[in-house]
Amino acid sequence: MLPTPDLSHDAPWKRRFRAWTVAGAAVASREPTRGIAITNKTGVYQVYAWDVRTGDLRQLTFKPSGKPTASLSPDGRFVYYLDDEQGNELGHLVRAPFEGGEPIDLTPDLPQYALSATAISRDARTLAFTTATRDGFHTYVCPLSADCDVGERRPLFHTRRLMRGLNLSNDGAVAVLGLTERSGSTDTDLVAIDTATGERIGELYDEGATLAAVRFSRVPGDERLLCSTTRSNNIRPLIWNPRPGERIDYEFPELSGAVSPADWSGDAERVLLMQIDQAVQHLAVYDLGAGALIMLDHPPGTIASAHFAEHDEIFAHIQDSTTPGRLVALDAGTGTQNRVVLTGEDAPPGTPWRSITYSSTAGAQIQAWLATPDGPGPFPTILHMHGGPDAVQTNLFVPSVQAWLDHGFAILDINYRGSVTFGREFQQCIRGDLGHWEVDDIAAAHASLIASGIAKEGQIFLNGGSYGGYLTLMGLGKLPGLFAGGMAIVAIADWTLMFEDQAETLRRYQAALFGGTPDELPEQHAASSPITYASNISAPLLVIQGANDTRCPPRQMKVYEEKLLELGKDVQLRWFEAGHGSYATEQNIEHQELMLQFAYRVLQSQSEAVSV
Repeated sequence: MLPTPDLSHDAPWKRRFRAWTVAGAAVASREPTRGIAITNKTGVYQVYAWDVRTGDLRQLTFKPSGKPTASLSPDGRFVYYLDDEQGNELGHLVRAPFEGGEPIDLTPDLPQYALSATAISRDARTLAFTTATRDGFHTYVCPLSADCDVGERRPLFHTRRLMRGLNLSNDGAVAVLGLTERSGSTDTDLVAIDTATGERIGELYDEGATLAAVRFSRVPGDERLLCSTTRSNNIRPLIWNPRPGERIDYEFPELSGAVSPADWSGDAERVLLMQIDQAVQHLAVYDLGAGALIMLDHPPGTIASAHFAEHDEIFAHIQDSTTPGRLVALDAGTGTQNRVVLTGEDAPPGTPWRSITYSSTAGAQIQAWLATPDGPGPFPTILHMHGGPDAVQTNLFVPSVQAWLDHGFAILDINYRGSVTFGREFQQCIRGDLGHWEVDDIAAAHASLIASGIAKEGQIFLNGGSYGGYLTLMGLGKLPGLFAGGMAIVAIADWTLMFEDQAETLRRYQAALFGGTPDELPEQHAASSPITYASNISAPLLVIQGANDTRCPPRQMKVYEEKLLELGKDVQLRWFEAGHGSYATEQNIEHQELMLQFAYRVLQSQSEAVSV
């Protein structure tokens, strides 16, 4: 029997949610005493000015729905972010002084847009940004004067296809964009453009692969760019110099998994690398001159970001399943942790995750993270799917996972086919046929949980957010009778309606995933939509959806709910006033309470049915 759910104010699982954490941090490359941090100190994730010397944090944004992303100028004088309404991710690019003050709208003459990318040259004299609207992606360039005035905005590039990434050289003379015009899919090539003339001065294209730009060298006059490519099946680094067209690839055959470049050293003689193998991350440093690779012995966990800092150190943002995110300083030669640079509050102890692998259809091997509560199994179990699909679940601090464990549930978080870093074929096989192989992997996970004695038959729940929410709905519809219930957050229910309403950044991404729009491929969009399988659903369903979400807009979920209710299905839909997920602590606690109460209701109904 499960213990009574602990919904008291001071329950350990609620204290994990309330322990404020550092979700991200960045240091100004030319003014290392200044940084920005994203934290939930006040209960909602906001942007803070960070005094790197003292660790002091001063709140800069006060958005009711939160502000989880921002950019700091290299000179540390300004913070740039999208000013949107209640998390709808539509608005205008603004900048606010680091010292504090009202943000200034940089595009007051433009209608609202989704912000695809922002870049500021290291000399702080050029600003570039890419907007997404119904007529495509637009990249603009603005000069920044020495006294920080923003000059006239000039259009640099426009495309109606998906665009990803934007990088500026040190002096702002070269912009590099990630384009899909040649591939017609999600695969990007790199195009270098002279920001003064708009002329294309270089292009990098690997047929059937994705190229991504990471960072220009910090050395003045050095226009070499760190990039990555998937042409050898998994991610590998390269260095590209656009004007002469020089390219050097680095294969690292001794390293398995994905190997991505993260940063240049200040003198551009070394490169920081991040390896991800079976969802486990490792940092390494490669000496370009000596050709020497040094694997760093750093604390384990998920590394959200890492860069070379002063005094031959590396700043890395690290967390794991029992420790919230913190910024640490590592010795650049060994990886040894020198000190904790920035951290939040301690959280109550939790249960660590462990990595497992199970077999799925077509011989696929699926990596997953498993955690079980104290005591003997089998347990009621949560089968969780991450968002994306172009993402990977790594060893993260997730209060909701620990909440389930506190209440006697096991949890399995799977890296289904479509996840990144397991090879190009593993990632690309879902393209044009969404919800097929992923659901196979869900069914195989169910079988593995039962066979291993971890889960109780009939007591496995599907759960996920965004694309994971989509897979929750697909799993219930395509595998009827297999699961006790589903809990979907900011989910996709109808790809066609979603395409009609969503922000342009996601419309183009959706078309690239499918290989065409709903008008061009109506049958495949229907086959991949949960609403098509609504009549099959036999298990109870809880959906938690953002009223201002422009990624998974409200209308498609309202139509889905109406259809389920017409069919007499057990569905509960809870709306919240934010966009694609919540950045407010108490709201997240409320959502977890809803899911706990939902799961207990389902299990109680099962128990009563058995007793009768």
